[in-house]
Formats: sequence, structure tokens, C-alpha cells
Amino acid sequence: QVQLVESGGGLVQPGGSLRLSCAASGSIFSINAGAWYRQAPGKQRELVAAITSGGSTNYADSVKGRFTVSRDNPKNTLSLQMNSLKPEDTAVYYCNAQGFDRKLYEYDSWGQGTQVTVSS
Repeated sequence: QVQLVESGGGLVQPGGSLRLSCAASGSIFSINAGAWYRQAPGKQRELVAAITSGGSTNYADSVKGRFTVSRDNPKNTLSLQMNSLKPEDTAVYYCNAQGFDRKLYEYDSWGQGTQVTVSS
């Protein structure tokens, strides 16, 4: 079983930066692809950024040029660098990862979420 734990959320002023991390643990062999989602109060969960097994990335239009998703294979982590934050970025951020465990079974796991609040 593969578990994901997010960290790095918090309160930041508009224009500030945060870096979210998602650490995979348990019976993990690799992270192949991953993504970050967010859910604001009263809204549906939306895709923020994704990275494929080949390293290609894609972003929601609302965060293009401000957010960067990355993957560290040796450390089995996903990261989301968020710059020029806006109040509308306030949400709970969730990471999602797919890959293989040590028995080479595929997994698709979610983290528990981390709160990001952008406010002055």
C-alpha cells in the first residue's frame, strides 16, 4: 500500500510563494505520474497541475506561469511551487500519484490535503 502525505501549506500574503510537497511512503517502487488538485469551499475539486511519466506537464489556465509541478524520483516526491499567489488560490490542495509498488502492482493514491490560504 502506498501512502501520500502533503506538507507545505499555510497562510501567505497575496503575491507570496509557497512550495507544497507530497511524499510517498509504504510499499512504493516508483512514482510514474502525478498531479495536484485543489478544492475551494463550495466548489468542485479541480486539476491544478499534472506531470506525466515522460515528464510533460500541463497546468490549469488560472495558474499557468505561476505554478510549477515537479517530481523527484529517487525521493519519491511530488512538488508544487506556487508563486505570485492570489486570494483565489485559497483552497485545500491534494496530491495524486500513480506508479508501481514493490510487487509491481499499479497504485493510484491520494493525499489527505493541505490548506493554502492567501490573504492579507
